[in-house]
Amino acid sequence: MEVHFTPEQEAQLSQIARDAGTDAEHLVKDAALQLLQSDAAFRAPSSGSLVAVMRAIRARIAPDPEGWTTRDYVHYGRR
Repeated sequence: MEVHFTPEQEAQLSQIARDAGTDAEHLVKDAALQLLQSDAAFRAPSSGSLVAVMRAIRARIAPDPEGWTTRDYVHYGRR
């Protein structure tokens, strides 16, 4: 794969790479790989993970002593 930058962009990348102690090619490759890793982590959460988190929260929270649900609290006084 080839990526094309303007001369100004290449100069900026070269300066950033020099400041980081590497070359521009490695800098761009590392940035692209980090993007791929973060994108994959964001887009592909493990199935059921939300359910597992909700179950863990529910396990830590004591039930309402009067048996009220969240909906009951939201609608309290509105009827």
